[in-house]
Amino acid sequence: MVVAPTDKGWVPFGGHRTWYRVTGVVGGELPAVVVVHGGPGSTHDYLRNLGSLAEHGWPVVHYDQLGGGGSTHLPDADPGFWTPELFGDELDNLLHRLGIEDNYVLFGQSWGGLVVARHAAGRPDGLRGLVIANSPASYPLWRQEMDVLRARLPTGVDAALRAHEAAGTTGTQEYFDLMRVFYDRHVCRVLPWPDEYLASFLEMAEDNTVYSVMNGPSEFTVTGTLKDYSVIDHLDDIEVPTLLVSGRHDEATPVTVQPYADRIHDVRWEIFEHSSHVPHLEEPERFREVLLGFLREVHACASESRTAGREVARHG
Repeated sequence: MVVAPTDKGWVPFGGHRTWYRVTGVVGGELPAVVVVHGGPGSTHDYLRNLGSLAEHGWPVVHYDQLGGGGSTHLPDADPGFWTPELFGDELDNLLHRLGIEDNYVLFGQSWGGLVVARHAAGRPDGLRGLVIANSPASYPLWRQEMDVLRARLPTGVDAALRAHEAAGTTGTQEYFDLMRVFYDRHVCRVLPWPDEYLASFLEMAEDNTVYSVMNGPSEFTVTGTLKDYSVIDHLDDIEVPTLLVSGRHDEATPVTVQPYADRIHDVRWEIFEHSSHVPHLEEPERFREVLLGFLREVHACASESRTAGREVARHG
């Protein structure tokens, strides 16, 4: 269910603009849930149904990362412009400009999971909790697991994909049709694709600058600047309660997610048995139940901590 936003617009960022939308009312007791989409280079559209959290009192902030959707597009930017640090800075700027940096939860999906993990490792005072959904902790691990998943595709599919990749013909209809075999197994198992997922997919196809530079021609062919990127060495520094989410058929396989479970101190891991990479669309009811349960636990813990702090101050 998509809930109508209560506010939307742009915030300035480094001479450019970041587009955002707010569902619900920020500034109350409950922290804002800030949704950081994947890609890199995708849009918020495929995560719009998270706005339904506002019906339960949780304000939700969606935004489009620079280079996609309603934010500034920079098709002629030097490839060196697109870095993980850029998107971390953009997130910091958004929190500050919207005035929510003192009370928020981060939800990072796929690539967004690495963005929010790196942010959380800085131990910001206002961060109350973290959701890392369908995200690898390391692109070397991701590339390793892509070979495993590709080898399990129907006979001849992987060989044909690799022939196109070697020939540089990844923009052809034949490559797209072959690519769909992987996507329908490991990215989104709901057929036909939901409208909100298709919206993000088509927007990326319209301008794939960020995705092509940082990732490559497809989910399973990472040849861009992220191919050796990892957040594993930062995970020990994450102290807030963290929910890991993945699907049983996810392209983010357990091997790619395991470092989060091993190194984040306060973490739980929920696997969705009938999902791949977008369980919020594949199993929306259970997903909402799990997410709301986590958010309520986070808020309860934060409330207890504040009460304990006041008691210490009063008797200090």
